[in-house]
Amino acid sequence: MYLRVSLCRSQEKGLSLVPEGRRVFNSMTILENLEMGAYTRNDKKAIQEDIDRVFSLFRVLKERQKQKAGTLSSGEQQMLAIGRALMLNPKLLLLDEPSLGLSPNYVDTVFEKIKEINKDGTTILLVEQNARMALEYADRGYVFEIGKIAFEDNAKNLLENDEVRKSFLGGS
Repeated sequence: MYLRVSLCRSQEKGLSLVPEGRRVFNSMTILENLEMGAYTRNDKKAIQEDIDRVFSLFRVLKERQKQKAGTLSSGEQQMLAIGRALMLNPKLLLLDEPSLGLSPNYVDTVFEKIKEINKDGTTILLVEQNARMALEYADRGYVFEIGKIAFEDNAKNLLENDEVRKSFLGGS
């Protein structure tokens, strides 16, 4: 019951979360995972349109929609987790460490898709330890140090800031 209440309130607020570690439903298919993302919705036609939208964004998921989520690579699971979150049509998509545990190729792909989702009108709040990658895709950034904001600016300025580069981005 708690899950349902939590999802309903999130949908009302226009929020959707992709948690750290993806947390897909391993024993369910890709399609069933996406349908779970729309659990609180009743508009079957619009749900199908959103499934089609996710499949156009992540083509590999469409090709394997009957495959169990637990058999996917970590990158494919991350795509599925993002797709599941999009099923609520959020105004704000919260992403917690989307690159965690991904191969470099999947990191690039996931960040490209995040940018595409943002360009389509969804605001994204990204928490990411891969600061360089996050700042390359972000509009604005906040660098935290020991739980406090150490720097805040537009992403380009943070990437060019000598102190940020030295302390948080590995030098030059």
